[in-house]
Amino acid sequence: MNSISTDFRFFIESDSSPFVLFGNTGKVLYLNSVAEILLGYVTQQELYDITVSYAPKDFGYKTTRLELQYDTFSFYAITVAYENEEQIGLRLYHKPRLDSANYKEMDKFPSTDINALLEANITLFKLQNENSLELLVDQDLPPFRVDQNRFSKLIRKSLHTFRSSDFIQISLKLMVGEYVLINERREHIVQFTIKANRRYTDSDNEIKSIARDINTTCILKEHALYLQIPFIQ
Repeated sequence: MNSISTDFRFFIESDSSPFVLFGNTGKVLYLNSVAEILLGYVTQQELYDITVSYAPKDFGYKTTRLELQYDTFSFYAITVAYENEEQIGLRLYHKPRLDSANYKEMDKFPSTDINALLEANITLFKLQNENSLELLVDQDLPPFRVDQNRFSKLIRKSLHTFRSSDFIQISLKLMVGEYVLINERREHIVQFTIKANRRYTDSDNEIKSIARDINTTCILKEHALYLQIPFIQ
């Protein structure tokens, strides 16, 4: 079996786990597409320092449970491996998004045009607020299952936390390289993002509660809010 000659980069590229191969000076020699996205949120040097810190003492590999958070990327473990002094590899493992038991409810949700639902709630927000808005959505995103009433409430509550911002950026897109495992199947994730120069935190607990009830991961930052929804058709 070890005599098979093939290019394993195809399989690494197909993996949703970030993988980075460093040289012995910290230079990136190779990274898969998911790791390329991750490097938009964490420096190359920081990942290399983690790699060296958790490397095995001798040639081989070592897996360590380690909580890491880079913007919307959450990891629960890493593997560091090397077989010579010239190269060392790092693989990061995504933290499970939600309690999989909750996903049984999602089959009952109606198939929803998420762009239409979003635009309707933004219109309601505009009726009461004069903030400048920039909206960037994927118009080709097909309908998927969403609890329409509670998700609309979640959108309105989220937008309201930015009510005093001068300029609000809103986006809705399918995340590349991110997924949740539901009933042994990989399901993609759609991310709804709001960014601005100011955000109130008075409704954070209610926002987290609504998000949890509809199987949505909620990430709250000082100037941003992220909602990550399972893309189940």
